Amino acid sequence: MKAEMLKDIEAVIFDLDGSLVDSMWMWHEIDIEYLGRYGIIELPPGLQSEIEGMSFHETAIYFKEHFPIPDSLDDIKRTWNEMAWDKYMHEVPLKPGIPEFLEGCRAQGIKLGIATSNSRQLVENIAAVHHLKDYFTCIVTGCDVERGKPSPDIYFAAAKGLQAECARCLVFEDIIPGIRAGKAAGMKVCAVEDAYSVPDREAKQALADYYIEDYYGFF
Repeated sequence: MKAEMLKDIEAVIFDLDGSLVDSMWMWHEIDIEYLGRYGIIELPPGLQSEIEGMSFHETAIYFKEHFPIPDSLDDIKRTWNEMAWDKYMHEVPLKPGIPEFLEGCRAQGIKLGIATSNSRQLVENIAAVHHLKDYFTCIVTGCDVERGKPSPDIYFAAAKGLQAECARCLVFEDIIPGIRAGKAAGMKVCAVEDAYSVPDREAKQALADYYIEDYYGFF
């Protein structure tokens, strides 16, 4: 049962895109739209798998190095923030069962944090839009640590911010690099169903300790 996942857990840490909010689909659309501005009509095969888990800054560097983009790194990130924010505001819902799950964790005294490769500006705006700020006592982004996922750096930082033992943290992740990052940090990891990563379902199930399709039924 899902409730068993929370036994002896003192902190729950969420990845953002695809784990806390249903947004992985939109980054593919943003890549197409952004590169299309520079005459790149088709995304190179394997682009998504190449940048999966990278921090916002690391991804900007990758685009700058691999595509004929005249913008500076700061301009690239600012443009992505603007493009993403409109979609987050109007098209991105929470994953099913999140409000009930967060309330249950708070009632049980379980600490809550976010560890995301996304930009701090976006994650804080998303938390505000969905009225999540009061639930999370720690938000760590890929730009706060030296190495992005699958390195465990971001999860070590989140555990430190939450003042929680890694062994007593439960991570929710939707992509393989994130699952690897949580496991490398010595945490329990629950893989989350997401349409974007359906082809990786079996691999996610094999790597993670648990697998869920939604957040209902924990309490």
